[in-house]
Amino acid sequence: MSESLPLLCETAEKLFRDLAERQAPFAAAWAEIEAAGFPLLLTPEVEGGFGGDWQDAFAVLRIAGAHALAAPLAEAIAAAHVSRRAGWAPRDGLTVIATSSAAAFVGDRFTGTVAAPWGRAATYVIARVSDRVVRLAVADAAITESANTAGDPRDALRFDGAAAEDAADDDIALWGALARTAQIAGALDAALSLSITYANERVQFGKPIGKFQAVQQSLAEFAEEAAAVNCAGRAAACAADCGDASMEIAAAKLRAGQAAAIGARVAHQVHGAIGFTHEHELHRYTTRLTSWRSEYGNERSWSAYLGAWAVQQGADGLWPAIVARADVQNGS
Repeated sequence: MSESLPLLCETAEKLFRDLAERQAPFAAAWAEIEAAGFPLLLTPEVEGGFGGDWQDAFAVLRIAGAHALAAPLAEAIAAAHVSRRAGWAPRDGLTVIATSSAAAFVGDRFTGTVAAPWGRAATYVIARVSDRVVRLAVADAAITESANTAGDPRDALRFDGAAAEDAADDDIALWGALARTAQIAGALDAALSLSITYANERVQFGKPIGKFQAVQQSLAEFAEEAAAVNCAGRAAACAADCGDASMEIAAAKLRAGQAAAIGARVAHQVHGAIGFTHEHELHRYTTRLTSWRSEYGNERSWSAYLGAWAVQQGADGLWPAIVARADVQNGS
């Protein structure tokens, strides 16, 4: 992580909190986020970026999740990272990475549908088709607008014989998964804080509901889940800065998805009916947790990924492989 991480987090905290409180329209909010340089957080300084690493990105995206930031920062950071790894020249405008695609190539032309978070606001989208990663101009697509449970754009882009830029092989789902894990970690912490506060304020049968053992037990489970995601996510970000992080990211996203389900359930159990109302802010977190857990791979797909990786190591090689990866991250 960079030496300026505390200042980076302070800037992110102030900006994201302010945007949430003002409920700034998307165009204005994104202009402020771009002006602060956050989309280029992983881009080297000599190329006009911040020059940070994935540990920096995890910290910033965790803060974004903690404020339920309604902007494609995670998608933009991951897209800039993929573009640089591919050796593509920078492009003006917002670039996002697709969550999935159902498409094929006919020669060098691309035909099919790409699921793109914030696709309507993007200039380019990066998608993976078979073993090829491509960057596509959104202007070449017919857009079907949709949204997730939080109201954030989740659009379908239909291309018909569009030109595409090829890249070196890359698993863009990994970078999307790492970014989503950071957002989930922040949203879980925020929802936990709201739940604890409400449990200490809501009086039932003459005392705060937080004094009841059943509620305390549920909140303790929630806290364990949130802590697990933060630990797994930070470990994955550290691994990403050291080299191959496929196993660590898969484990972190799997753990984040499991925790998101438990956290959302406990938060609404504690809040009761008020937690489901639009007036209460809890829904800003739980609706996004519901969406984020299934994007860039859900628990089932990452479980299969980890299972295949473990089988590949073999019975005698699994533990040594895990230790070897830990040694690399620890600098041993």
